[in-house]
Amino acid sequence: MKTSSGLSLRGDLSPDTRRRLLIISKNTPYSGLIDQSHTHRNWCVDVFPNFDDAQDNALMHGPRVGLVDFELLQDTALMRRWEEFCVAHPGIEWIALLPQGAECNGEIRQLIRQRCYDFHTLPLDVSRLLVTVGHAYGMAELESHHPISPTAKGESNGHGIIGESAAIRGFCKKLGKIDLVDTPLLISGESGTGKELVARAVHERSRRSGGPFIAVNCGSIPPTLIQSELFGYEKGAFTGASHRKMGRMEAAAGGTIFLDEVGDLPLELQINLLRFLQENTIERVGSHKSISVDARVIAATHVDLEEAIAEKRFREDLYYRLNVIHLEVPPLRKRGTDIGLLAKYFFEVFSEEKSPTVRGISQSALDAMYRYTWPGNVRELMNRMRHALVMSDSRLITPADLRLDGMESSANVMPLDKVRSVAEKNAVSQALKETGYKISVAARQLGISRATLYRLMTKYQLHSE
Repeated sequence: MKTSSGLSLRGDLSPDTRRRLLIISKNTPYSGLIDQSHTHRNWCVDVFPNFDDAQDNALMHGPRVGLVDFELLQDTALMRRWEEFCVAHPGIEWIALLPQGAECNGEIRQLIRQRCYDFHTLPLDVSRLLVTVGHAYGMAELESHHPISPTAKGESNGHGIIGESAAIRGFCKKLGKIDLVDTPLLISGESGTGKELVARAVHERSRRSGGPFIAVNCGSIPPTLIQSELFGYEKGAFTGASHRKMGRMEAAAGGTIFLDEVGDLPLELQINLLRFLQENTIERVGSHKSISVDARVIAATHVDLEEAIAEKRFREDLYYRLNVIHLEVPPLRKRGTDIGLLAKYFFEVFSEEKSPTVRGISQSALDAMYRYTWPGNVRELMNRMRHALVMSDSRLITPADLRLDGMESSANVMPLDKVRSVAEKNAVSQALKETGYKISVAARQLGISRATLYRLMTKYQLHSE
């Protein structure tokens, strides 16, 4: 029957017992499709002329499959509106309807590849289209029953580390091997990779998890104060020492002391740390009495300690005491699709800070993030996402909101279609390698259907060796 918002066929069966198909189109006649789907397939078909009219229907009924007319993708504003609709209703598998011989520009082709389960060339071949619609419905049903990935909730790998890339899986495998080990640990990695997060994960999975976790940034404390901060002091040890103070090392008894940026520790204090590692004792400033402290030392650095040893800035004997077990946190630029996972994670974590208009992250913003080298790593990604959430005036976060527009130099500029193809090929190739060419897993990681992944594999000649 006709409604104010579009054409809707209900039939005798309850809508709750029938599969629902959403069609967004201005001109194409669908009477044949509606008749066959109602008679033979038990579908409930809703037709709307634009995305705004379809919005309430999608929210109320949650259709699993949608058909979108090519005509609605010709205008840039309408393309953006469809992308927003896709983000707002991720449970819909889309099929694009293209006129025979239609010329798609690069942006439309990219949108169809990224957002559609399949496409169908007009005029309608109803029987063939219904087969495709049925397959799309099946895939949507499978996805709807797939539990939320732990990475989307920040609980990946049991270590609280977001990521599914080969680099992170390998790193977490190493983490799992040291759960029951109580020896000193040295964590290296670039600034912003999450070294303190790793140290906390190690502590929380160790036998010391019931004890304190005390973090000290050795580079942020003035050299004149760091000794008293680490080891404490006695009353009267120096001017202003009006009472005895326990140091950070002593406060970590029964737990873990995390020494961040240990490479910045002054040489004269390195011997005190070495003595603690050898004897498990400390001396407060102003005292000659040794105090036993049972604390595990985890140190982290972003500098090359072997180079610092060669330059006489770090003690070699201390290095070997700290470096009993060594973990190197991979930089963000080597983590592939983890960039998108982290961006979506931060979108949810800081959603209360976002502008009311922001609904999601655009594909162009994700492409920009995959091209960027992230010198500030995860910390930089978090900061850029928070800035975008607050400052964006669009429904979907753009490269400009992330301050990633125009990052490449003019010497490296490629045509936009080429950039997208390269990014697409790299993302697909990496997902396939990381999942061992398990098509369903790789497609889910990329956020596309298996059919789309097969087409992309054929397009870029990506097959298992």
